[in-house]
Amino acid sequence: MFLEAKNALVFKKGNETLMIEPWGANSLRVRSTLEPAFIDRDVALTEKINHGTAKISVTGEGGKITNGKLEARMNNNGVLVFYKDGKEILHEYYHSYDPSATKQSCCTKVIARQYNGIIGGDYKLTVRFEPNDGEKLFGMGQYPCNYLDMKGCMLELAQRNSQISIPFAVSSLGYGFLWNNPAVGHVNFAKNITEWVAEQTKELDYWITAEDTPAKIVENYTAAVGRAPVLSNDYLGFWQCKLRYRTQEEVLTVARKYKEMGIHLDVIVIDFFHWPRQGDWCFDKEYWPDPKAMCDELHAMGTKVMVSVWPSVDKKSSHFYELQDKGFLVRTERGSNQTYDFMGDCITIDMTNPEAREWLWQTCKKNYGDYGIDMFWLDNAEPDFNVYDYGNYRYQMGNALCCSNIYPQLYSKAFYDGMKADDRKDFVNLERCAWVGSQKYSQVLWNGDVQSTFECLRDSIVEGLNMGLAGIPWWTTDIGGFMYGNPEDPAFVELLERWFEWAVFTPILRLHGDRDPHDIPPLDKDPQRGYGGGYLYTGRPNEIWSYGPEAQKIMENQIKLRESLIPYISKVMEEASKNGSPAMRTMFYEFPEDEKCWELKDQYMFGPDYLVAPVLQAGATSREVYLPKGKWENFHTKEIIEGGKVITAAAPIDQIPVFILKQR
Repeated sequence: MFLEAKNALVFKKGNETLMIEPWGANSLRVRSTLEPAFIDRDVALTEKINHGTAKISVTGEGGKITNGKLEARMNNNGVLVFYKDGKEILHEYYHSYDPSATKQSCCTKVIARQYNGIIGGDYKLTVRFEPNDGEKLFGMGQYPCNYLDMKGCMLELAQRNSQISIPFAVSSLGYGFLWNNPAVGHVNFAKNITEWVAEQTKELDYWITAEDTPAKIVENYTAAVGRAPVLSNDYLGFWQCKLRYRTQEEVLTVARKYKEMGIHLDVIVIDFFHWPRQGDWCFDKEYWPDPKAMCDELHAMGTKVMVSVWPSVDKKSSHFYELQDKGFLVRTERGSNQTYDFMGDCITIDMTNPEAREWLWQTCKKNYGDYGIDMFWLDNAEPDFNVYDYGNYRYQMGNALCCSNIYPQLYSKAFYDGMKADDRKDFVNLERCAWVGSQKYSQVLWNGDVQSTFECLRDSIVEGLNMGLAGIPWWTTDIGGFMYGNPEDPAFVELLERWFEWAVFTPILRLHGDRDPHDIPPLDKDPQRGYGGGYLYTGRPNEIWSYGPEAQKIMENQIKLRESLIPYISKVMEEASKNGSPAMRTMFYEFPEDEKCWELKDQYMFGPDYLVAPVLQAGATSREVYLPKGKWENFHTKEIIEGGKVITAAAPIDQIPVFILKQR
């Protein structure tokens, strides 16, 4: 039966109560529960927006709620159908007896919203929709595959190194769908069914919006979940990083050489194991005797300093027993109390605990911030587990199955809140993972520890585009890939050059990687010590001069090119903050009326004006590029080309094809 409610359509049948209410322009929020009342939490829907006033009607045949372009109709059996401007866009999958259904396969007895009870009170939840033939689905965060269109894919809703689950999909039918639930699960965009699954949850919660263009869909979505602040020009130049600078003198030597070359470093990065043990969150004094003096010298060069922070706590660390006594560590449900085993027997700090977040920030402020460290690299942020057995880990918020996906967002929030409270006006942090809304915490994301191959370069293009549609405008990669690149291998140097040329036209230009072979002896004067900054290996040099004079010249020119683009990129970042537009945009984002643009995954728009076509094959000196209708200027030759066709563009080793839209 339908119940009276203010500005909401409420339906009750058996033990289930379902509520649909307006939630922003042309948008509806849908919740369902088997409990007496709904949970009082908005999860990802955090922003204060005008929810709108819905038109609601109930007749003998069912109920209807309309908010602008979007309408939901429900029959007396509780089956939901969504319409955009009167045209059906999404239909619940209900294959049981239903006289009003358009499809009849009632003997299978498959229902749209299925709750399976779990001992302890929660449920495994499955929500099903009919598939739409010909529909394309984009977004969903970052998955290491070469699909831009996720239709036909089964995606794990879980966080892993190089996998970032952000459950928001943009449909070619003109709607966006947010699974407003941080539970581990999966979504199956199959040809015969669409199925969303949460392994452990208390209720159903999703949000849907309808608009005429992908840009308006993303605008509505980011209005509801939050947008990035404006990324200032201080971070739009060149970032230098490697695995790993082992001493403060190594860092200063590199920075001084860049200064001598006349190359400005916006950021230099101090990577992992600058600490004695994981969970100490401080410099190893033997190798970093005066961090303040180091920061002062780098700041005098106009360079910001970033330091790596991991959430893992070694049982031999200085803080382990304090954190254990305070209840600030993730627990295991069975077996030994260990969650991570890289270079130590570790347990993860619990970022779902507000007190733990505050404690971690205060510790990092004291041991890093007070020396002048400007930025924090929140690595292993998924968090990385030695075994991804989510049901074996428990946070303050609950078993990891019900909430683990929100961990990286809260990890980011810990430092955002702390830096805001510390009255920092303009800051950026780097993180390896995210969830819905992470963008509002001044967070740059990168795509994890990917391999140094052209295949991973091709995947990275797709990952960046889908991350943008999922609301993340600040995204980057390790230039050249993270693993297995050898500076003395000509094939890898070519890959690095092509990756660098592409990265110029991404939100952040950041050179990082673990370069082979690992033949640099450890620094530790006492091998028996067995821990600390001098104990661990490091990769080969990864500065632009590390790859020979020809590669150095190419990268020098690319850095100068990037600097010339900063005024344009700055405007792109202002737009991202204003309406949620990504910096890297799918072709259909800017040209939704062009059907061919919905098929392209290896070229994209950088902001509204620059078309970028990376070189994605070894040995290639040209590639095909599709130019939509309009007048385009070849960035390199200044030739004006009439669009609406495919061209073959030159791509010598020192440049990739780029075109500027001069007239639509």
